[in-house]
Amino acid sequence: MFAIIDFGGFQYKVEKNSKVIVNSLDLEEGQTFDIEKVLLIDNDGAVKVGTPTVEGAKVTAKVLEHDRGETLIVFKKKRRKGYKKKNGHRQYLTRIQIEEIVG
Repeated sequence: MFAIIDFGGFQYKVEKNSKVIVNSLDLEEGQTFDIEKVLLIDNDGAVKVGTPTVEGAKVTAKVLEHDRGETLIVFKKKRRKGYKKKNGHRQYLTRIQIEEIVG
């Protein structure tokens, strides 16, 4: 059984006990929460497609840890002007685990 959810502007394919890395959430570690925007549920071949979401479906997830992503280099340059600027950026991320899919 798997589901496709819309969470934080991104779509994820999730299964029970799968771990997903999402943008930073303002929740404590170990806290559970529900995701109501379920776009599709596949239960061993029985597919339910939402318009745009599946009625009565939800995915329960638990926050495992808060972390930061890898460093992305931001480099700006203007040719023939002597302008160069190098910067780094690390995104705040949250790792969640899917506990249950209802629908």
